[in-house]
Amino acid sequence: MFVDQAKIYIKSGDGGNGCVSFRREKYVPNGGPDGGDGGKGGDIIFRVDNDLNTLYDFRHKKHFKARSGEPGKGNKMHGKNSDDLIINVPLGTIIREAETGKVIIDMAHKGMEEVILKGGRGGKGNQHYATPTMQIPKYAQPGRAGKDLWIILELKTIADVGLVGFPNVGKSTFLSRVTNARPKIANYHFTTLNPNLGVVDISGGKGFVIADIPGLIEGASEGVGLGHEFLKHIERTKVIVHIVDVASTEGRNPVEDINKINYELETFNKELINRPMVIAANKIDVMQDDEYLCELKDEFEDKGIKVFPISAVTGKGVKELLYHINDLLSKLDKETLIYEQEYFLDEQEVQEDGFTVEMLEDHTFLVEGAKIEKMLGYTNLETEKGFAFFQKFLRENGIIEELESLGIEEGDTVKMYYLEFDFYK
Repeated sequence: MFVDQAKIYIKSGDGGNGCVSFRREKYVPNGGPDGGDGGKGGDIIFRVDNDLNTLYDFRHKKHFKARSGEPGKGNKMHGKNSDDLIINVPLGTIIREAETGKVIIDMAHKGMEEVILKGGRGGKGNQHYATPTMQIPKYAQPGRAGKDLWIILELKTIADVGLVGFPNVGKSTFLSRVTNARPKIANYHFTTLNPNLGVVDISGGKGFVIADIPGLIEGASEGVGLGHEFLKHIERTKVIVHIVDVASTEGRNPVEDINKINYELETFNKELINRPMVIAANKIDVMQDDEYLCELKDEFEDKGIKVFPISAVTGKGVKELLYHINDLLSKLDKETLIYEQEYFLDEQEVQEDGFTVEMLEDHTFLVEGAKIEKMLGYTNLETEKGFAFFQKFLRENGIIEELESLGIEEGDTVKMYYLEFDFYK
């Protein structure tokens, strides 16, 4: 089954907690703290798998969680870092933040790997908190929690050329003739229910990727039938090839067919109507007269859209069409349309050198963060100069202001890692 959109939950691994431990060995007095650091939690990594062409694997499995890092141990033993969780997706998958729909990353290159959520870092063991004035630290840093996110995976086919047309006009037959793709082919509507991709080889080592977009119908741009699911696969294509039934085997007018499909393209995305277009007037092998072929040329060639009479069954006229398409592509930008990043995960996180202030029960306040750790590491609070620096640090970095905004009162307790004191202005 072809699936081109899925909503999933991802969570990176938590960091392992640091260890509180003291060296205790015979004949080793004053062993001191030897608690090791916790291991890092696993990252969530997305990787392009060139063998995948659908998001079907995400139809039933919705939750993806990386493992947590192991806690530190005594004797300064570091906890084991967790393995990263790698999630494979097809080429052309766009990863969006679920609530806003903004693009996090476009997996538009072969072999591409991208870390979406970083695992939590491991907490530091108590060996790091020993100072001349605090020789027996009974505190170790907890591991940082992993990050979680609901995301939407959206597959937009990557191809140079998109074949569009009403059902049963011969797109799949054409694709099977000019590429190594082998789509299902039968004489009824909607044989093709998912985009098929193939590579066209041109002499001289040139070639291009072509996609058979499932048959469009009127109202597709408004979601009628499977309109939106099909139309979004045209957005990356550089050249659009209209395939029409010039023999009118089903009684439709090919000129009207093209105008109707162009209307659906323009309604869905105005940029699509400005892409280079070619018309493949198919089924000339069963054409009774050239009335519709003349109408197509009169209507579109004056607009710069060339009409090629072809037979996808016999191959007549196909070579000339392919060389024209290749010539158009040679004049266009070689780069694939990439959807720019709109959602920046780093902006959603507290900076690594920042701090957090949290109110606990009984009017106790917890202050943590890398900046706090660094300050406590080089400040001797037992000296007058060191204590004055400590007070200045709290004021200038907005920590006192943050505590007051949370409702701290004189006499309340403030905890900063191994340090605990009563608050007075």
